[in-house]
Amino acid sequence: MKTDRALKEYLLSLSGSEGKAENTVKSYARDLKKYIGYLKEEGIEDIEKADELLVEDFVFSLQEDYAASSQNRMKTSVRNFHRFLNFKYDIHDPTQNIQVTRGEKRLPVYCTVEEIEEIMSVFSEEPKDILDHALLETIYGLGLRVSECCSLKISQVNLEEGFAKILGKGSKERLIPIPARTKDIMKIYFHNIRPLWQKTNDNSFFLNEKGRPVYPRYIQNMLESVIGKTSIRKHITPHKLRHSYATHLLEGGADLRTIQELLGHSDISTTEIYTHVESGRLKNTYMKSHPMSNIGGLKHGK
Repeated sequence: MKTDRALKEYLLSLSGSEGKAENTVKSYARDLKKYIGYLKEEGIEDIEKADELLVEDFVFSLQEDYAASSQNRMKTSVRNFHRFLNFKYDIHDPTQNIQVTRGEKRLPVYCTVEEIEEIMSVFSEEPKDILDHALLETIYGLGLRVSECCSLKISQVNLEEGFAKILGKGSKERLIPIPARTKDIMKIYFHNIRPLWQKTNDNSFFLNEKGRPVYPRYIQNMLESVIGKTSIRKHITPHKLRHSYATHLLEGGADLRTIQELLGHSDISTTEIYTHVESGRLKNTYMKSHPMSNIGGLKHGK
C-alpha cells in the first residue's frame, strides 16, 4: 500500500468510525505527514517497507528539532498509525519498540574513532566501492544528514578550497570545511568514477552506476552491508555517523556553538545532548586512569 493512501485511510478512520474531534485529526495529520515525508526522503513509497530501523531513526531524528512533549506526541501518532494498519490490513507493525517517555533524551549511539577507521578500511578500488567509500566519508566527514548527502549538487562543493555549502532543513545554508581524507576520496570519485556513469546533465554530485542520483535507502543498505564486514556489533545507520561526527568534534575540543552551526541545529539545546556523551566518556576515562578510583572505601580505627 502506498504511503499516501495508508495515511488517507487512517485519517478517514479517525474522523469516521473513531469519531475523533476535527482538531485531533488535524494534529495526527500534521505529525504523520512529517513521518511520511521522512519515509519518502529515505526512498520508501510503500508503507510495508517501513521497518524497525527506519522508525528508530525517525524517532531519534525528532530530537534535533522538537521538544520532548512534541516528540512524545509524534511517536504516539506514528505508533497508532501502524497499529491501525496492522489491525485492518495485517501490515507488519514496526513500532512495537517505540517508548513514549517523559524523561531525558536518550544518548545517541555513535562510533569510536577506531570504529570509523575500520568502516573506512573495507573498501576496494573498484568503482562502486569508491562511490560507497566517498558517500560514507562525506556523511561522516561533513556531519551530513543522509538526505543532504543525496541532494548535494556539484555547485555546492568546492574541492579545491575544501568546503561545501549545505542546504539543510528550513532552507538554511551552512558552510562546512571538508577534511583532507574526505576531500581526497571525493576527488577520486568525482574526477575518475562519476564521468564514467554520467548520462545526462544532472548536477547531482553523487551519481550511481546508472547515472542517477544516489538515494537514501541505497546508503542505508550499503552501510548495513559494510558493517557486516567489520567486527562492529553496534546498530550503525547513516544518521549515527552524523552523531559520531559531532561527538568526535566535541572530544577534539570544539565548542557547542561551533558544532551547532556545523550540524545546522536551530536550537543550542539540541546540540547539548553531546555534552552528556562527553561527560560519560570523561567519567570512564577517570575511572580507568585515576589512581584512587579503584581503591576501596576508607577504613577507620586500628
